[in-house]
Amino acid sequence: MNVVNLAAYQFVSLSDLAGLQSALLARCTDLGLRGTILLAPEGLNLFIAGSREATDALVGYLRTGPIFEGRFAMLQFKESVSQAQPFKRMRVKLKKEIITMNSPTIRPEAGRAPAVDALTLKRWLDHGQDDNGRPVVLLDTRNAFEVDVGTFDGALDYRIDKFSEFPAAVAEHRDDLNDKTIVSFCTGGIRCEKAAIHMHNLGLDHVYQLEGGILKYFEEVGGAHYHGDCFVFDERTALDPALKPAAANNTPAPMHPPGDATHSA
Repeated sequence: MNVVNLAAYQFVSLSDLAGLQSALLARCTDLGLRGTILLAPEGLNLFIAGSREATDALVGYLRTGPIFEGRFAMLQFKESVSQAQPFKRMRVKLKKEIITMNSPTIRPEAGRAPAVDALTLKRWLDHGQDDNGRPVVLLDTRNAFEVDVGTFDGALDYRIDKFSEFPAAVAEHRDDLNDKTIVSFCTGGIRCEKAAIHMHNLGLDHVYQLEGGILKYFEEVGGAHYHGDCFVFDERTALDPALKPAAANNTPAPMHPPGDATHSA
């Protein structure tokens, strides 16, 4: 039986986190789903897997369930399929942030940085410049051990161990990014969304986030301009550009993922 794997996040103000935690855990358990859902005052971040019927039911529950008051009506999911269940149990955890940056002034719900979709980014990379003739710089916002599994050709990598180190790293290299079009990217979009806002706040004018991250790029474009696989925080360890578990995966997950790494999108 194929197992459907879903990843999604949304920055939206949430309250009564304990009540949402209890309701989500009960619903996912009833559906036989496994994975991790993170809840924080700034939003939701989830990685779950199960049968097609169960995952479809959870999508409907999140988008239309009265407990969510329509806040997740437009929640977008990234999907892949595996032959085995990649998670051992179902967890719903309460956190201070759904992705830890330790920068409370960064509030994506209040306004996102501009985004570029996968097809547009591929066109820019094919031509070596954006639509206005500016050079394009790809900036990997992930942790170093993730980058080592695979990344875009020529992408900048600041060798961070956890995402909360990103603000200091990009500030140190800010002058190298002037007058360029910067596209920040990560696994599923959540980290590059905060990163792009932070870079705008530093005064960089041409910053985009890759909509849906590497996984959405693989889904829509495949592996063009990308080398290697994409690290994921479950028992599959990495996905290839066809969104299948990497065939020759010799890169096991770290025994203790650094800091905020576990289930970062």
